[in-house]
Amino acid sequence: MIGTAELYDIFHIVNGEHGDPHTILGMHEITVKGKSMIAVRAFLPGAEKITVIDMAEKRNRYPMEKIHQDGFFEVVIAERQEWFRYKLEYTDFSGHSWQGYDPYSFTPTLSDYDRYLFGAGNHYEIYEKMGGRLMTHDGARGAAFTVWAPNARGVSVIGNFNLWDSRRHPMRKLGDSGIWELFIPGLKEGDQYKFHVVQWDGGHVDKADPYALYAQVRPETASVLFPLKRYKWKDRRWMTARKKKSPYTTPMNIYEVHLGSWMRIPEEENRCLTYTELAERLVPYVKDMGYSYIELLPVSEYPYDGSWGYQVTGYYAPTSRYGTPDEFKHFIDTCHQNGIGVILDWVPAHFPKDSFGLARFDGTALYEHEDPRRGEHIQWGTYIFNYGRKEVANFLLANALFWAEVYHLDGLRVDAVASMLYLDFCKYDGQWLPNQYGGRENMEAVEFLKHLNSIMAKRQPGVVMIAEESTAWPGVTKNADEDGLGFTLKWNMGWMNDFLFYIKKDPIYRKYHHNKLTFAMAYAHSENFILVLSHDEVVHEKSAMIGKMPGDDWQRFANLRLAYGFMYGHPGKKLLFMGGEFGQYQEWSESRSLDWHLLQYADHQRTKQYVKELNHFYLKESPFWERDFAPDGFSWIECDDNESSVVSFLRHSEEKELLFVCNFTPNTYFEFRLGVPQPGSYREVFNSDEQRFGGSGVKNTEPLESEEIPWNRCQYSVNLKVPPLGMVVLERNKLK
Repeated sequence: MIGTAELYDIFHIVNGEHGDPHTILGMHEITVKGKSMIAVRAFLPGAEKITVIDMAEKRNRYPMEKIHQDGFFEVVIAERQEWFRYKLEYTDFSGHSWQGYDPYSFTPTLSDYDRYLFGAGNHYEIYEKMGGRLMTHDGARGAAFTVWAPNARGVSVIGNFNLWDSRRHPMRKLGDSGIWELFIPGLKEGDQYKFHVVQWDGGHVDKADPYALYAQVRPETASVLFPLKRYKWKDRRWMTARKKKSPYTTPMNIYEVHLGSWMRIPEEENRCLTYTELAERLVPYVKDMGYSYIELLPVSEYPYDGSWGYQVTGYYAPTSRYGTPDEFKHFIDTCHQNGIGVILDWVPAHFPKDSFGLARFDGTALYEHEDPRRGEHIQWGTYIFNYGRKEVANFLLANALFWAEVYHLDGLRVDAVASMLYLDFCKYDGQWLPNQYGGRENMEAVEFLKHLNSIMAKRQPGVVMIAEESTAWPGVTKNADEDGLGFTLKWNMGWMNDFLFYIKKDPIYRKYHHNKLTFAMAYAHSENFILVLSHDEVVHEKSAMIGKMPGDDWQRFANLRLAYGFMYGHPGKKLLFMGGEFGQYQEWSESRSLDWHLLQYADHQRTKQYVKELNHFYLKESPFWERDFAPDGFSWIECDDNESSVVSFLRHSEEKELLFVCNFTPNTYFEFRLGVPQPGSYREVFNSDEQRFGGSGVKNTEPLESEEIPWNRCQYSVNLKVPPLGMVVLERNKLK
């Protein structure tokens, strides 16, 4: 009854290398001497006995014969010609017995259409189909497993439910899709698993699930079964409004946060806050401080704390460092219920070489390019995604949509876009290959980014797509159908570099570098920019923001207030990294909390109060943000007075305008003539030099009446006090 050809198959089953175990294991129709009958085969190492139980007629029990000492069993049921639903009763050598449905009695959980869409690169909900997914299939509760490994010789599911034995649950390969599949009944939430891959060259490796929803806490690396859609959201109002919200004409001041180091619990071995605790502490803090968004350094699962999350091994799993996926959803839900959007740093540019991750997944360069000149970031020690492979592009496209659709995230800040766009990024001659036209542009990555931004705009209107792009690539925020990349916004790295260069100078030398302060307005409307003072600028001996400021302690804090005030007045959305709001002295480290103890000192208290009031002033006043990206939203009053190092400008909205005066020297001007565009009475509405902020208290307490004295190319002017290292904002009183 077991023929010679089948002995070959049994050998591969026993050794865990069979490409289609369902053709051997499970229930099959066979013909013996011209008569049809049913055979059932099972494999379980360590089993002493296995019995087939007819689920319709449970008194019908069919003991199986062990035909291979490693645990291969078979029974031929001569009196049965049609398939029937059954369970297997297993008995081990100690006499312990248990029952369960046979994994090899189930139909595939992935349809032909799913496989077609995935192969075409257009299965935008592939995360519902791939990986380990809890589900009910053919009437049985359990978990479906699917994994893409087209060049593997064999793949099996290993886990705490099968003693991590790679022989027990071999998977079948579904045609030429390269996808391996198996449904295992009886599995439950919290079960741990990996894919044991017999690679094309015969090597064996255990891989975490690329589509896993949850993972063990580092340093453990197994994937964990978790329900995808159990959480009950309470943010319907926010999500409905998000679809109609324009990021271009609404306020966006972003608080950039690394969740593991924002605040810690020193009494409990300096542990990180959980997602639940962050909902209780971080969200009220951000709301009170007047930020409208939180941007999170990557939370996709990653093994090494020192990478800050930028070397991802679990693209679909929020890191288990801080809790479960549902607890992360609760954190986002709490943000939304408090009127705060959440942006996630997302890393589709590269991935690490950890053996349990995506690298050389089936023994070949599957997610990456084979040639290191295309496939490796030499300086970062990571692999580059192969964007031209449709299954890889689908993996990333669906992942971006996954965070917006399943986790309700309001935006993705796409990391290291420049490294995606240029084939020679951080490479020397001989280390990179040109494109088909001989150029340095990565045409496959360009097409991927256009596809990404187009499909996000179509499926999730209101979700902002932000590029961290550090070059002058044209049209980053131009629509993809107009030959742009299609991003909503772009980090203004040029402004950041110029401004930090300028503000670090001793005021006596600033007049020689005045163009660094004003040059950004020459290109401010070439893209839709965010002005950033990010985490990258307060690490690696670059100094914290307060440490960049010249002068004595008073001048440092005054310079910091001035820097933030100028940034907020300048066109563009805003981002400030955590700790900068109260003048933290230490550089940021992922391994410790922010220095909250500094708030016992007046300078830091006052700086925090200043940023809070500046944020709320920004949120309230439409000239800050209504026309950020329109040329008529900004106009200079004076940008060329390098001798005094004072700049002045107007911000316009439909209903009003605000006049900004920024003095980048420690000189106090008690009678400073300033041109104004219209006659009338001007009042001071904000001043960074107020004493409650730690300033010297130089204020314009009375209304300033314009005079018909031409100044700064204006027909009228006012005479005002300008504080040292200070910013003053004026508003014209409306006539009654």
